Amino acid sequence: MRQPAATWFMIAIGAAALAACSTPTVPQIDPNLYPADFKKEILNTLTRTLGYPTKVRDAFIADPVLVPIEKDQRYAACVRYNARDTDTHYMGSADHIAYFLGGHLNQLVPATKEQCGKAAYRPFPELEKACFAEKCV
Repeated sequence: MRQPAATWFMIAIGAAALAACSTPTVPQIDPNLYPADFKKEILNTLTRTLGYPTKVRDAFIADPVLVPIEKDQRYAACVRYNARDTDTHYMGSADHIAYFLGGHLNQLVPATKEQCGKAAYRPFPELEKACFAEKCV
């Protein structure tokens, strides 16, 4: 005996309702969670992105602070260093700003004087000691 279309429709609706009930919820993450491992995350990013991440000079870092970004606030930390290019020539000291979202590094970009000009820098020896070449020269 054939089931009427209405019966199949009701079965489909019931199955969809049950599937919706079993969908896991995505936990909400506080976008302004303090970045506890900020130095480690910045160091890992720089060692992957610098042209020659060995024997960086004059490395400094500031603790993360809340900064306004459009209508929101996010944690940001300033980093200053003198790195070498792929030809191993020092490029000069430069400031960068690291933005964090949910306690993790989201973006690391060159900074303006307005962004990092008043940063309370302190030495960042972990970056100066980094050696990722076969032999540090």
